[in-house]
Amino acid sequence: MRAPDFRPTALIPVYNHPDTVGVMVQGCLHAGLPCLLVDDGSEPRCAAVLDALAAQHAGQVQVLRLASNQGKGAAVMAGLRAALAQGCTHALQIDADGQHAVSDIPAFLALARAHPGSMVCGAPAYDTSVPKARLYGRYLTHVWVWINTLSLDIRDSMCGYRVYPLKTTVAVLDRTRMGRRMEFDTEVLVHLHWRGVAFVTLPTPVTYPADGLSHFRVWSDNLRISGMHARLFGGMLLRSPQLLARRLRTRGAS
Repeated sequence: MRAPDFRPTALIPVYNHPDTVGVMVQGCLHAGLPCLLVDDGSEPRCAAVLDALAAQHAGQVQVLRLASNQGKGAAVMAGLRAALAQGCTHALQIDADGQHAVSDIPAFLALARAHPGSMVCGAPAYDTSVPKARLYGRYLTHVWVWINTLSLDIRDSMCGYRVYPLKTTVAVLDRTRMGRRMEFDTEVLVHLHWRGVAFVTLPTPVTYPADGLSHFRVWSDNLRISGMHARLFGGMLLRSPQLLARRLRTRGAS
């Protein structure tokens, strides 16, 4: 039987990370991945850096520019749709801020190739640089995700290092209204799980550089995330018979 096509690209949402995005692009190119940079309304200095990267690596790096800042989720959704339209089968999402280990890109791609219909999600292995408040907040989100999927399949829903199967993901985006900012990373995974997509987890180191730039806004983003969990809980209640039946079938097959 002929192996399914596997045509991945790197997807990097960018909002004012001129000093770190180049390192991430080089890591992707070194792993053999073309790069789609989604400029989410960055300031001129960052926009110029992105244009220079595209010019330097013509044919391997392209910039998709949003007219104004719309949020990480909006940037990722635009990139996923563009990648699918260009004939890619998978998109490796990696953040522009330098927190993720580009050395793990081959491992992510190997898992995606071996499990082409699955979501491959990074599970952060933090060092001492992680802020404790962020760590505790993440755990609360993990608990809500486990409740809203009635499973432990998604070990970490907030890590922006992952590989999407594009056809399935864009189909979910086309039929579902999702948050356009920091809540997107979690929300899209829950909807994919509800659709029956399998999950594969890869532990990966994540660092928080002392001079790193974070666009996470404690009050506004936590409010959006709380609203997202409420929406997902309502969706889980509606789908609970189907989700419970799936769990019983899975247990029966194991």
